[in-house]
Amino acid sequence: MRDVLYLEQIEQAEVLLKPQRVEILRQLAEPRTCTEVAARLEQTPQRVYYHVKQLVAAGLVELVSERRVRGITEGIYQAVARSYWLSPRLVGRIGARRVRDELSLGYLLDLMEEVQADVAALDRAAGELPSVGVSGEIRVPPEHRQQFLHDLQTTLQDLFTRYGGAEGDAFKLAVAVYPKGTDHE
Repeated sequence: MRDVLYLEQIEQAEVLLKPQRVEILRQLAEPRTCTEVAARLEQTPQRVYYHVKQLVAAGLVELVSERRVRGITEGIYQAVARSYWLSPRLVGRIGARRVRDELSLGYLLDLMEEVQADVAALDRAAGELPSVGVSGEIRVPPEHRQQFLHDLQTTLQDLFTRYGGAEGDAFKLAVAVYPKGTDHE
């Protein structure tokens, strides 16, 4: 099972638009039959099987094995990933792209789309990928905001200068600074 399946086809996204299918996907985090999933969701096995067929056709679930039960072959299914990301490109850009202003929310959103696509494209079969994610919260008084941004840009520029040569493995660095909103659960 993959960690993430990045969905770039509208047909895959459409299959996920039904809340019942999302719940079936959750149930199929572990290999289960349609009968087992139906019992957990208090649905009929036929109804669950219909949705599982749609999920299989979209490449979101796979048949992992079969077993014989009372003369009938019963499929055991499992979700292909732990998490599903919808590509922002499924909707496409609405309106013209604004000038790349590094201090704008639009630029930050473009950067996040780029990071999401880059991470989704990594070869997860390659084993451990050298990567790091850092997240934290800092507090900057309004009168020091400009100095903070200057210090951050200077520090990053130093890293780009020091490690920006043509030798060695290429890594992409993306830093986002934005006002902290309300906590998400």
